[in-house]
Amino acid sequence: MLYWVLKYIVLGPWLKLIFRPKVEGLEHVPAEGPVIIASNHLSFADSIFMPLSVRRRVTFPAKSEYFTGKGLKGWLTKLFFAGTGQVPIDRSGGKAARAALEVGLKILREGGIFGIYPEGTRSPDGRLYRGKTGVARLALESGAPVVPVAMMNMDKVQPIGQRLPNLKRVHIKFGPPLGFSRYAGMSGDRFIERAVTDEIMYELMVLSGREYIDMYAQKVKSAADPKPAEPVAV
Repeated sequence: MLYWVLKYIVLGPWLKLIFRPKVEGLEHVPAEGPVIIASNHLSFADSIFMPLSVRRRVTFPAKSEYFTGKGLKGWLTKLFFAGTGQVPIDRSGGKAARAALEVGLKILREGGIFGIYPEGTRSPDGRLYRGKTGVARLALESGAPVVPVAMMNMDKVQPIGQRLPNLKRVHIKFGPPLGFSRYAGMSGDRFIERAVTDEIMYELMVLSGREYIDMYAQKVKSAADPKPAEPVAV
């Protein structure tokens, strides 16, 4: 209920009025049944503007910290993320990928739409990076089609590190759904999962027009901002 109130009464109308989203290919999103929406990731605001453009509810995984804050600010943050269709994922102990997969499969088995960023993190420079195979595992285990989505200019609307977005027109492009029934029963095969993931990333590259880099975005970020080495116990 909260999701629909925010989408159609509180947030949606104002954001559409201010940012005038240009949305292409929305007809490619099936009107019913399980769907995986796989998007490139340029900005924090991706998870707000893209779901607002889809008539059905889109659920994204989000850091559990957004749901556990204290005081009025914590309550408002939780209200915002829950109301925009995001669900908490515990990212501690290296279990984030499995937790997101389980949440995604639950939503898909219930006939819903699950949103995922195959790159695993925001692009550090606007280019498209190598996809992680979780999106393939979801597609193969659920049998759901994958709809690629290109956030065309969100790095200009809200660059990384900028709190408030610039008043620019948002541009979102949906591509035709991808089916992987030819690989039915082959979930868990790392070569198949890599092939499926690469096919999805290729479609995102074509759809977005962004340069593709065959390297994980997180590795690039870590190289650009290395952490001090931890002391070695002797």
